[in-house]
Amino acid sequence: MLTPGTRLGHYEVLGSLGKGGMGEVYRAKDTRLGREVALKVLPDDVAADGERLARFEREARLLAALNHPHVAAIYGIEEAGSSHALVMEVAEGPNLLERLRPGPIPVDEALPIARQMAEALEYAHERGIVHRDLKPANVKVTADGTVKLLDFGLAKALAGEAEETERDFSESPTLSQPATRAGVILGTASYMSPEQARGKTVDRRADIWSFGVVLLEMLTGRPTFTGESVTDVLAAVVTSEPDLDQLPPQTPRAVRRLLRRCLDKDPRRSLRDVGEDRVALESPDPGEGAPPGPG
Repeated sequence: MLTPGTRLGHYEVLGSLGKGGMGEVYRAKDTRLGREVALKVLPDDVAADGERLARFEREARLLAALNHPHVAAIYGIEEAGSSHALVMEVAEGPNLLERLRPGPIPVDEALPIARQMAEALEYAHERGIVHRDLKPANVKVTADGTVKLLDFGLAKALAGEAEETERDFSESPTLSQPATRAGVILGTASYMSPEQARGKTVDRRADIWSFGVVLLEMLTGRPTFTGESVTDVLAAVVTSEPDLDQLPPQTPRAVRRLLRRCLDKDPRRSLRDVGEDRVALESPDPGEGAPPGPG
């Protein structure tokens, strides 16, 4: 735990921003450039393992190439003694998990948020990067309505070449150092795609599934997949169908169709390109509510 005033290289810790899946997160001041940043201090098991640290640094350099208004930027990696931290843009404002606590987000507010999420995912997918842990806690919304996706691709960056398969699959926050190799479950239980829940290798369709789960939760105010235990949640992801009847009546038909395709468990029918999400959300039949039957 770093206290205010602690120096990590040329960064001065101002206070804690919370604890994420990759460890403690702090607000700090870059004393060279005079700007505030977020420092994500790497877990001890990563920092102490030379091979894993080198792999993380390689992945972080790839992620630093992402330059998009809806992706929280990575500035670099700072090392001081035995501590290593990822230096990132500070994303101000509440995350969607906080926004959802009082209840669902109105349709006219939720759809612009979802569109910006889709734009960020499309940008990253075109560059071969999959988020792997999209969920409400990783989506920030600033005061002017701008969306920032957090921890983009960090699940892969933190994963070791070999990981244990047994994890604490808490619903929130992000799992620590989740693995990405085949046979290892990755992500946060309620937002995993069925292939993630089965421990299979993931591709961009995993993000599309998670996008659909988050959008459905924004509109209904309820988690899509629940259970008394993590095992129950994983079973629900694999076997249960999402309840689209809970959508508010004013949800456009195009959005309902979009959700059905995002959350189709059959990969032959499911959406393959998040760009289709973006297009559907740019002009989702304004004012057109739900049909009386399946649409």
